[in-house]
Amino acid sequence: MYDAVIEEIDGRRIRIGDDWLVDWASCNYLGFDLDEEVIEAVEPQLRRWGTHPSWSRMLGSPQIYPDLEDRLTELLGAEDVLLLPTISQIHLGVIPALIGQGTVIMESRAHRTIYDGCVFARGQGATMKRFRSGDVDELARLLKEATARPVMVCMDGVNSMTGDIPDLQVYAKLCREHDAILYVDDAHGMGVIGERGAEETSPYGMRGNAIVKHCGETYDNIILVGGFSKAYSSLLAFLALPTAVKNQLKVAAPTYLYSGPSPVASLATVWAGLDVNDKRGDDLRGHLHRLTAKLLTHVRGMGVHTLNVDDTPVVEIPISPEHDLIDVSERLWRAGQYVTLAPYPGVPRDEIGFRVQLTAAHTERHVDDLNRVLTGLARDGALRPAIPQQRRHA
Repeated sequence: MYDAVIEEIDGRRIRIGDDWLVDWASCNYLGFDLDEEVIEAVEPQLRRWGTHPSWSRMLGSPQIYPDLEDRLTELLGAEDVLLLPTISQIHLGVIPALIGQGTVIMESRAHRTIYDGCVFARGQGATMKRFRSGDVDELARLLKEATARPVMVCMDGVNSMTGDIPDLQVYAKLCREHDAILYVDDAHGMGVIGERGAEETSPYGMRGNAIVKHCGETYDNIILVGGFSKAYSSLLAFLALPTAVKNQLKVAAPTYLYSGPSPVASLATVWAGLDVNDKRGDDLRGHLHRLTAKLLTHVRGMGVHTLNVDDTPVVEIPISPEHDLIDVSERLWRAGQYVTLAPYPGVPRDEIGFRVQLTAAHTERHVDDLNRVLTGLARDGALRPAIPQQRRHA
């Protein structure tokens, strides 16, 4: 899995030892990690607050915390927002606090950190069930059978490996019918997908305000979890939730009570990132969609399988079973392409391959160079052929 020491960066290129590679492993979807306006916003906040507000949130929060929560409440269209350091900490602290002795039902493809939070809840007395991703009938059966209350369904928004977007309206309707909470981790959707409208620059929608708005849903019976370590390139995460639940978590979630806070630089970059999002975000998303479409059109045109059917910038490409992932990864490396590997058992055996993550800091030339490498791999039979009648979205 590399365990690489990156010694230098130049835009979206990285140097590891003597090798310069194009970085397709970064999750900085909007390119804010390299944005001068964002970078320049850090020092004034450091001068005001120092490097780190070393209180837990229970004890005290710099004014920028509630200011950010108010700003995010408006962006997301939620009743309220609670900021905490990371999504992983949120799942471990919040899922057990919300479910208590009730029932938690987890999507099979949900992120490993959701699984960890659900297992922790089970260890504290909750009942834990799992349903196959996309199997609404199985979820309906589990909801009907759930007797330990409350009941919460935990799942991904934009999936971290496939890049696919679930039909949130179907899941939300089902949960409301059974008086269950739908808990959605949209780490990879926040900042990328958002509300739809006539002025959108791409099918990603506008404003980057995550999957609930993208799917035209309300927050009734929905708790949205998202973060800024992806599109916003910063160490901070949030829950969009009712104010009553926010107040409950302030006395029940260890993540709020005991965890150290995010560094001031992270708070500053989120604030500046929201400014850039207001001014240039939709243009960046339009550019990101064009790059992603260029890659996906080429991959699909070669008859190569990709798990991504929703054209988000998370593109996993499985390799053929006759080829070895290490050999394929070394070939990509020699061609100057740095990707995220997807080995078994992290993914099923028929999905072993690699993940490409596009960002607004990539260029057309970067994608052209990658496409040439993928053409060679496909010609040599190293990439898995497309599945017949694979679903496509416009």
